[in-house]
Amino acid sequence: MNNTILTYETVSLDENECSLLILDQTKLPSSINILHLTDIHDIWNAIYTLQVRGAPAIGVAAAFGLYLEALKIDTDDYTLFNEKFTQAKDYLNSARPTAVNLSWALNRLSKTVTVNSSKTVPEIKELLRLEALAIKSEDTQTCRLIGEHGLTLIKNGDGILTHCNAGQLATSKYGTALAPIHLGREKGMNFRVYCDETRPLLQGARLSAFELIADGVDTTLICDNMASQVMKNGWVNAVFVGCDRAAANGDCCNKIGTSGLAVLAKHYGIPFYVFCPASTIDMTLKTGDEIVIEQRPSEEVTEMWYSKRMAPDDVKVYNPAFDVTEHELITGIVTEFGIARPPYTESLSKIFQDKRDFQ
Repeated sequence: MNNTILTYETVSLDENECSLLILDQTKLPSSINILHLTDIHDIWNAIYTLQVRGAPAIGVAAAFGLYLEALKIDTDDYTLFNEKFTQAKDYLNSARPTAVNLSWALNRLSKTVTVNSSKTVPEIKELLRLEALAIKSEDTQTCRLIGEHGLTLIKNGDGILTHCNAGQLATSKYGTALAPIHLGREKGMNFRVYCDETRPLLQGARLSAFELIADGVDTTLICDNMASQVMKNGWVNAVFVGCDRAAANGDCCNKIGTSGLAVLAKHYGIPFYVFCPASTIDMTLKTGDEIVIEQRPSEEVTEMWYSKRMAPDDVKVYNPAFDVTEHELITGIVTEFGIARPPYTESLSKIFQDKRDFQ
């Protein structure tokens, strides 16, 4: 693989210059721009404005960002250090409310601070560095395992429809929903992938199509409202989507438009699979009704991507970033610990037990 988007790391830590490096996804595919961020406000803004996006990648970026902020806390007093650290953690956690990996990663670093209260502040800072690096390393391994499980669901030559971007650009490597595709390519397999453009931010058009073509995948871009026709044509053997937060009953929250695809897949008898690491499953939520849905700025609908505003000035805009797909519409939830199937209250509980045993 030479000089493609897949050769770049989505998120990384530059320990020499003490900075967070992210591949600015707002500039893709027209230009590849690596941001070097050292200020916590810039890191918060990068998460909020989707310069870094995708639940796993957000978690990795937040972990590195919080570690870098911890390095700046100039005190040897544990109590004061923990107070300032917690303030920084809470600030980063406010960047986006829906993707659970953000709070999950930040809480892992927070736990590192609290369970090591007897150690010196410099020792704690080193442990934070190691924990942040571990989060990234685990994400890569998790995505590969998800890809291996997902690859059992399809065969060479199959057609897959996907929504938004749940590929390498949303993670440390491989991705979640696109992990079986990338892993299959490593094994010499070929697939036909149909990418929803994913309005209003066009993650399917700008990101998924970009990385799939870079991997030599037979890729076709479609407008969101073409999915039904593509399914009706018999071109789709399975729908693969990512997930930003899943509830204990199997309700899954993903990019807006996902639930509509699930309804269509049910109508046409096409299996609908959700791909997510166990860290994205929030067992404290009984159903998807409890998931807070982020509301994005109206300009993303009325002005973004247009040389001139395309809607009347006084029109109201409803712009939720996500929707919730009810568990009844989901054929299976693919995790690093295997594929959960209905009833999800039982299968997801077992996955979490496996996760506890693994840890």
